[in-house]
Amino acid sequence: METNQNRQVDGVIPATSMAEPATAGGSQSSTLDERMVTMSGLQTKGIHAWFGDHHVLEDVSLDFPANTVTGLIGPSGCGKSTFLRMLNRMHEFIPSASMAGEVFLDGEEIYAPDVDVAAIRLRVGMVFQKPNPFPSMTIAENVLAGTKLANIKVKDKDSLLEECLTRAGLWKEVKDRLKLSGASLSGGQQQRLCIARALAVKPTVLLMDEPCSALDPGSTLKIEDTIHELSDLITVVIVTHNMQQAARVSDYCAFFLSDGHPGRVIEADRTDIVFTSPQDQRTADYVQGRFG
Repeated sequence: METNQNRQVDGVIPATSMAEPATAGGSQSSTLDERMVTMSGLQTKGIHAWFGDHHVLEDVSLDFPANTVTGLIGPSGCGKSTFLRMLNRMHEFIPSASMAGEVFLDGEEIYAPDVDVAAIRLRVGMVFQKPNPFPSMTIAENVLAGTKLANIKVKDKDSLLEECLTRAGLWKEVKDRLKLSGASLSGGQQQRLCIARALAVKPTVLLMDEPCSALDPGSTLKIEDTIHELSDLITVVIVTHNMQQAARVSDYCAFFLSDGHPGRVIEADRTDIVFTSPQDQRTADYVQGRFG
């Protein structure tokens, strides 16, 4: 992999105390106050992404402070999911993909040549749009699968199992069914099982790509409750097309738009500001449902 000029990377983080929201035109950079800069978390600087010759993301510079929830919003095709995958180096799995810019996790540049990619992916977990439990594994085996694959020694597997399922809001529902297949659960339960599996390796960041898009309202509410509880312990970044969900679960929001150009951040700020007093009319139009 090449560095800086043509690498695979992606990242975005709206921060609570942004002094200036990102605006369209020129560099899409967010200025943070000194307090935020000193906080641990995730940060991107000047991120660009390509698939072959197609420029899909342009100059994204944002911060995701530790122990916050950031919502990535915007129409389909504006680069939100690409950006999300760049935050744990999944972008580079695509043969035609490349990137430029930097992504920092607690001050460490995750695309640096000497970085252990597997270790980064343990620290930055991922939950996908469609639940993907391992069908040949039991519920318990699904939760602990990551620790086994990563050769992480666990002294008390039972305690870790209960802890992760509890944090994912699933323990009470499955504690008497741990030896059943993960595929035996409902869609909403399977998604929470995948969250528990991601938590078992003790990530500091959890990325979620439209985790509730295929779920009923009751299951969606449980996932949102889980996100609220997780934010006390880890940083959460969630892509969602549901504006009500973004308003409910996130501390910050970043609005992406392509509009005939590579995807870029039009505005990023505290969620209440993005939804009630955005600086850009396109942001107001989108969150109020006038397009997208």
